[in-house]
Amino acid sequence: MRHRAARTAGGVRGSERGAGAVLAVALVAAVALVATAAVSLGAGLAARQRVLAAADAAALAAADAASGAVAGDPCPLAAQVAAAGGAHLETCAADGLVLTVAVSGSVAGIPLSARATAGPPR
Repeated sequence: MRHRAARTAGGVRGSERGAGAVLAVALVAAVALVATAAVSLGAGLAARQRVLAAADAAALAAADAASGAVAGDPCPLAAQVAAAGGAHLETCAADGLVLTVAVSGSVAGIPLSARATAGPPR
């Protein structure tokens, strides 16, 4: 005589009921984790671009001030422009009309920094 497993009306053993729900919850959790990681990475990359842009703008402003194209002292002007871009001026060095600046910022407590140089063509 053959032994047959006890089946419910739906054709699934009683001990396997709800297994699909557990699998669905695990799948939703995995998708949420990947989406959170992608959003965090995007925010970090956007903040990095913001700091790079602030460094470029600060260097250009400082070079313009050094050449006399705009009024003001190069390094204080670079600090103002960096702050307007959401960064903090760390260093400002002049070599004639060529200015090099370093700025910093952060995203979620992670420090970011960038350096840029601007001046007349050589």
